[in-house]
Amino acid sequence: MSKKLLLTEKEIHIILQRLACQLVENHQDFKTTVLIGIQPRGIFLVNRLVQILKDEYQLSDIKVGQLDITFYRDDFRRREDPIAANTTNINFIVENKNVVLIDDVLFSGRSIRAALTAIQSFGRPSSIELLVLIDRRFSRHLPIQPDYRGRQVDVINKEKVMVNWKEKDKKDAVYIINN
Repeated sequence: MSKKLLLTEKEIHIILQRLACQLVENHQDFKTTVLIGIQPRGIFLVNRLVQILKDEYQLSDIKVGQLDITFYRDDFRRREDPIAANTTNINFIVENKNVVLIDDVLFSGRSIRAALTAIQSFGRPSSIELLVLIDRRFSRHLPIQPDYRGRQVDVINKEKVMVNWKEKDKKDAVYIINN
């Protein structure tokens, strides 16, 4: 197995600053916008973005949630090993809100499809956008595209994109893994 560095900690920091700026451009004060991280790894990204929005743009009342899509996945009952569910923590209604779904890597689009189904349990949003750190553009099984992307990469099907977060992996980095 070989591992190639795609993004360094500094490059990730720059991308996160840009993504936060784009969110502010499109949502100004976030009064009608909510940010929802998709479990498990979208949580690290949403938390980083919220911290930037608070520190750099002095936005204080940002509604943030965590969405578990385990039981909405189309492969839920197709795996040999049981899937362990994560926590959903959305303590607000998304009715008539602008929802920004946030995940680390957009691959086939199946997780996002599951998130679109799951979010309906919390109301009917007026709009839903997608923000991802990494967009694997040639790997889609479903016609889903991000509204905000950190970096677009082309990888061969056998290759994987691995995002490391300081909070979990002790270091920020993005790698392409070749099995």
